[in-house]
Amino acid sequence: MEYGQIAGVNKPVSRLVLGTMIVSSDDPEKSFALLDEFVTAGGTTLDSAHVYGGGKSERGIGLWMERRGNREQVVVISKCSHPNADRKRVTPYDIASDLHDSLARLRTMYIDLYFLHRDDSELPVGPIVEALNEHHAAGKIRAFGGSNWTHQRLEEANAYAAKHGLVPFSISSPNLSLADQQQSPWGPDCITISGPKHADARCWYAEHKMPIFAWSSLARGFFSGRLNRENFKEAALDPSVVKAYCYEENFQRLERAAELAKEKGLSVPQVALAWVLEQPIDIYALIGAANREEIAANVGALGLKLTPAECEWLDLRRERR
Repeated sequence: MEYGQIAGVNKPVSRLVLGTMIVSSDDPEKSFALLDEFVTAGGTTLDSAHVYGGGKSERGIGLWMERRGNREQVVVISKCSHPNADRKRVTPYDIASDLHDSLARLRTMYIDLYFLHRDDSELPVGPIVEALNEHHAAGKIRAFGGSNWTHQRLEEANAYAAKHGLVPFSISSPNLSLADQQQSPWGPDCITISGPKHADARCWYAEHKMPIFAWSSLARGFFSGRLNRENFKEAALDPSVVKAYCYEENFQRLERAAELAKEKGLSVPQVALAWVLEQPIDIYALIGAANREEIAANVGALGLKLTPAECEWLDLRRERR
């Protein structure tokens, strides 16, 4: 495993972050086994959200940390302010409400890394920054940022923080993968920085050195090794994969990843994950491993160091590698 450090969090943050949508308090035995396997592999960091499983993901993590007595070794990510059927919910009231639910479910006094799950660009950013600072000052969150916030909106938030002597957003969680996301799998308010159209966003992150926690780093299974241009309609895990990723240029990226994987004796997901980790950004990749074998395969990607030429070739930016 490899680790980074996030300001305000006095623990090593593993470069691979386990997504916990499948963790549930309804199935503690299976959930605890998965979390134990991740920790055994060197993982420290878990990604959850107020909305996952209607709270069952956070409850499962909370039970596991309590049983294992390992809260101070685990870096917990959670997210608030996911929209519901009625409204966007990016308000100080909703932030506070979701945060206190999450703290209770997680059986903890604080959350290490706290993200706003969505943005509402129609709202002024100031009250949002002030609300997060209030919870930060109270010790309930150690670092905070935006998931699915544009870099322009992050810049606006941090300009407000600087002007008013407040703590700025220090982390972000957009989509980033080798595949160019053509449509959002979860609606227009999800943000990607993948593909040629978003090169300016990637440059902004590199320049500002803001750590990224990249969701769908393997494009929701597009790089699972099970899909190809012939079988994708049947083999895709869900329709969102087809909508978001199954396009000609991405199939070319997939075929190049398969070629390089065969040459190096590795798997397609390992090559695709290595590409993400080689980006010139302070990056942490969210993975959706479901068992020991998938965790081990993902950890194996950390040992694959791609050359700049290989990265450009995989991303269709050069013809030869």
